Amino acid sequence: MKYYVDVNAAKDGNGSAERPFRRINDAAKVALPGDEVLVAPGVYREYVDPIHSGTEDARITYISTTPLGAVITGAEQVKTWKHYKDNVWVCRIANSIFGDYNPYTTLVYGDWYFATPNKHTGCVYLNDKAMYEATTLEECIKGDIYECSWVPEDSIYKWYSEQDTETDETIIYANFQGLDPNKENVEINVRRRCFMPSKTGVSYHTVRGFKIDKAATTWAPPAAFQDGMIGPHWSKGWIIEDCEISNSKCAGISLGKYLDPDNEHYFTNKHVKSPTQMERDAICRGQYHGWLKENIGSHIVRRCNIHHCEQGGIIGRMGGVFSIIEDNHIHHINNMMELGGAEVAGIKMHAAIDVIIRRNHIHHCTMGIWCDWEAQGTRLSQNLLHDNQRPPYAKHLPGSMASQDIFVEVSHGPTLIDNNILLSDASLRCATQGVAMVHNLICGSFTSVGSGTDDRYTPYHIPHRTEVMGFMTILHGDNRFYNNIFVQKWPSQDFVINDDTDQDEFQTNKENRVVGTHVFDEYPTYDEWISQFDFSKRPDMMALGPVHFGRLPVWSEGNVYLNGAKSWKNEVNGLVVENDDQEIKVELVEKDGHYYLATNIYDYIKDFSNRMINTKVLGKAFEPEQYFENPDGTPIQFDSDYLGNHRGIHVIPGPFAAPSENIKL
Repeated sequence: MKYYVDVNAAKDGNGSAERPFRRINDAAKVALPGDEVLVAPGVYREYVDPIHSGTEDARITYISTTPLGAVITGAEQVKTWKHYKDNVWVCRIANSIFGDYNPYTTLVYGDWYFATPNKHTGCVYLNDKAMYEATTLEECIKGDIYECSWVPEDSIYKWYSEQDTETDETIIYANFQGLDPNKENVEINVRRRCFMPSKTGVSYHTVRGFKIDKAATTWAPPAAFQDGMIGPHWSKGWIIEDCEISNSKCAGISLGKYLDPDNEHYFTNKHVKSPTQMERDAICRGQYHGWLKENIGSHIVRRCNIHHCEQGGIIGRMGGVFSIIEDNHIHHINNMMELGGAEVAGIKMHAAIDVIIRRNHIHHCTMGIWCDWEAQGTRLSQNLLHDNQRPPYAKHLPGSMASQDIFVEVSHGPTLIDNNILLSDASLRCATQGVAMVHNLICGSFTSVGSGTDDRYTPYHIPHRTEVMGFMTILHGDNRFYNNIFVQKWPSQDFVINDDTDQDEFQTNKENRVVGTHVFDEYPTYDEWISQFDFSKRPDMMALGPVHFGRLPVWSEGNVYLNGAKSWKNEVNGLVVENDDQEIKVELVEKDGHYYLATNIYDYIKDFSNRMINTKVLGKAFEPEQYFENPDGTPIQFDSDYLGNHRGIHVIPGPFAAPSENIKL
């Protein structure tokens, strides 16, 4: 059955083509498996709460009949501004409009939130741009530049709110820098979410072609309910495609966790157990709450434009397992720098078991992709990442995270990173083990190698399942580097993460910026590692204790090192090119809406080649004893490049099957 929705209809109807509903949520209440909801262009100021599940063979589908013509927003327009002082105007909003969730009394705060909790989930938008929240009326009136912002010229547009308890109103002051807000498009956050079931288990929905924006989402850490403007809320088989997702206070799309009242921001509220312990609890409790391949995950997010969200573009803890995230443009995430904590990235996934993240373009984010805990069977392939680094003019926000293209943290693998283009000054934060990097172009450094994991015991799973197989600390190592190109594109001196600390802290806040695998020089080869075990005699448990907790081996073969990039001391069949002060060029060029890679690296690589890499060469990740393979258990042959071109007999390093000076990406 088809239901029709048109916010501009003369009056509300019954969902027929002749008498459409005026609200999408009216259709969401009645849509059943196999039904389509066709939504006409217009602005839908509502929260859509689907009631019924579709099935794998009969999905419930929501379609914007004009691509991006139907806008689902959590905001309301305000046209009742009165001049207050200088460039500042004021309005009053009855609190009854917010219902039981007032974004202007709700702070962004919770587990793993490290910045000062002084920002609300509400926001004011001027012509579709989020304004910056002031913590005092005086600050709002001054309208000074916020020095942590990545876009300082926008930070002079301020807002401030307070409560009038006598009239039960929210008072909002806003500095519009000379503009008349009653003549501009000024909106405020009113609703917490835009399109998400309020209950769990509402599966097999497709949402296609909508613009979704401006919701007062809350902080979404891994052991709490994970809020988002749109998401499946602990269900299976959603498809979110061809949408534009923007201006979420925290997360844009949530593929994450259900609400567990006994473990909701436990550390923040009770303090007595560490947040890491509560994450372990969340994993085990999740099994009780149906965290199985048959029930949860297997979502698809594709061809979406996700931008200007202040916690994450796509986030998810456990609920995103077995999903595909592909062909998305994710950019300008956390650029306001009002929020800081350990859940900020273009894509931030916990337990990305058998998740494929491919062909995404991710840039100008505090972090590009962050795979935290249980990146088991995770594959990052054919992605373009660049400018995921704090600009030199922006001050460090205390409590915010260091930047890089990819962060893999406290996982046991296997985590596969292949055929990517990594152009930021830090390519991989490697506080983990069990990673394989194959055929990448790597222009930034590796950081946190051998550190950043403390004594955290994290789980590993039955291969291609969610059931927990065991827990173990991170031993580090068990990493493989094959057929990559390393280029020292950025200055090689150590980078200071926090530039407003005293001199003693400077020494503890520096990160490596020398590109290459040299950071693994102290790690053993496989032969060195295995020689510690004498299989000819009965094992001595006590003697082998230190070995069982020692560093795991590393493999590195067929890599190219240019412009001062340094190789692992045990590199096999590698190529180190001393370029005699000639300029190595790796530049991303935008022209007519397309991106090109302009490079002369192949002038230096010449006819260098190595063998074809496949699952057999990579072997198994140590702890889960799982191969680097496809989610269905079949082996991978790396005979396809970044563009999908075939690699033949002559296998050259890097993400392209054939050399070129100007490559359309």
